Amino acid sequence: MRVKGGFVTRRRHNKILRSTRGQHSGRHRIFSAANQAMMKAGVYQYRDRRNRKRDFRRLWIQRINAGAREHGLSYSRLMHGLKVAGVELNRKLMADMAVNDPAAFARLVQTAQQAVGS
Repeated sequence: MRVKGGFVTRRRHNKILRSTRGQHSGRHRIFSAANQAMMKAGVYQYRDRRNRKRDFRRLWIQRINAGAREHGLSYSRLMHGLKVAGVELNRKLMADMAVNDPAAFARLVQTAQQAVGS
């Protein structure tokens, strides 16, 4: 005599159907479609957790570059000058300074210019 899933299968199916609430059409009603949708969503989540880090780094670099160019310096020259000067600030903090505290960022640019001597 074979053992059917019964209660355990229904519980597993309902768990997957709950996780696909808000999906369109059969993707939240039909188990097989919901299961595929859930697995694909998991793949996207895994991928995008890594992509988010790249995206933020790119955003920070753009903001730093914009702030540096206001003072006549490119991003790469600014970063080189800061490295020579021994300033160890992360890009997230520098981008925040470029947007919210232009005076402090200007002093940072000045430090970089003095270190390189240009």
